[in-house]
Amino acid sequence: MHPILGRIAIGFVLFLILFPVLTCQVYIIWPWYGREVSVELITILFPFNVLAISLLWNYYLCIVTDPGEVPDGWKPDTQSSEGYEVKRLTGSPRFCRTCQKFKPPRSHHCKQCNRCVLRMDHHCPWTNNCIGYFNYGHFIRFLFYVDVTCSYHLAMVSYRVMATSGRWYHDQPTGAELIFIILNYVFAVPVILVVGGFSLYHFHSLMGNTTTIEGWEKDKAAMLRRHGKIEEVKFPYNLGVRRNIASILGNNPLLWCCPTVPPGTGLRYQLSVADEHHNWPPRDPALANQLPFKLPDSPWTYENGDVNPNLRPSNSQLRGVNGNRHKSTQDPVSVLPPYHLDYEVPGVDSHPGRPYSPGNDSDYSEEGYSGATRVRRGSEGYEVRPVNREQMLQEYVQDRINETGRYQVYESEHSLETSDDDFEKDEFWENIDEPSGEVGNVRTMSDDDVPLALR
Repeated sequence: MHPILGRIAIGFVLFLILFPVLTCQVYIIWPWYGREVSVELITILFPFNVLAISLLWNYYLCIVTDPGEVPDGWKPDTQSSEGYEVKRLTGSPRFCRTCQKFKPPRSHHCKQCNRCVLRMDHHCPWTNNCIGYFNYGHFIRFLFYVDVTCSYHLAMVSYRVMATSGRWYHDQPTGAELIFIILNYVFAVPVILVVGGFSLYHFHSLMGNTTTIEGWEKDKAAMLRRHGKIEEVKFPYNLGVRRNIASILGNNPLLWCCPTVPPGTGLRYQLSVADEHHNWPPRDPALANQLPFKLPDSPWTYENGDVNPNLRPSNSQLRGVNGNRHKSTQDPVSVLPPYHLDYEVPGVDSHPGRPYSPGNDSDYSEEGYSGATRVRRGSEGYEVRPVNREQMLQEYVQDRINETGRYQVYESEHSLETSDDDFEKDEFWENIDEPSGEVGNVRTMSDDDVPLALR
């Protein structure tokens, strides 16, 4: 987060705290007691101010306290009986490539702070700081005092509102009091609802010795357990409610509400007895058989060291050269397909007096023709029938003629003759090979020998 935005967020939180704390005392409670100091007034306002000061003090500690950073040169003790966390892919100690440091157990890298934080819970934008090992206790106390202070504040304002019923006119709130009563409800009610729900989550995490990130890992492990992929795995840092709270707020319960420094260094954590050789978080067995990812020797290689085929040159000129490499240069080739109207059979001279050669065809290009018959295909991959303009014209005319009532078609008498006459014609002309001379046993016939019906 940008430093200016962080300061704006802190200023907004201070406004949410100070506005109801000050206005409820100055404009609601103080006028209600006649603007005079009394024992009853002190009894009401003194605890409220103590709670407000504790709230502000713990909020200040959340902002200025360093959550904990990995010391320079720290390395995990691989010979220790307490164990150490390893990477799930390689099995080696966890190492941060950004910080160039080994990562202690339960530590994670924060992108906003650009460093690894000990026992990182989350990065809080309202404190403009990470919540980690050394300030998580202050954060828990801050949430606790927000809940208690807001509840006390709403109780005072509600008591003032209920006191107006059944009293004389002089006990009714004035216009300014009524406005500030409404504003205090507007500020306090949403805060206690939002922060209250957030507090319940973190109180539950405190009793289970779990961070927000580890809570996500536990949810993933529970999902794998429900799907039957893994057996039940116990969280290794759960020491019991009493010991879990003591590991954050201190060993003395009387000082849990007071700002204290957590015990330990944040580099090692006590494990439950049954989980000395822990493996957390559990890995999905479906990913266990995957080979480790290996970077290629060069960033410009593809798969097994070959060049990416999508990066190969694919222009028509190079395709033509590769295609003609396997063809004879003496064999003339036409650039037009056989079904084209302008197609000419290779070797046939369409221009008398000029010998045929590929160079005479202006459309012919030895480098531009790939040598393979190209087929048109539709969007689904089926071959598209080549278009013949003459055939399309005949089909169009025939469709127009077949339309009922559009044309009157004249049929000649010759078309009405029986098929027997056609058969006689075919049988007769089969024996005729040449216009003159004899072929086999067939003699040459003159026009007089041909029947009139067949002339």
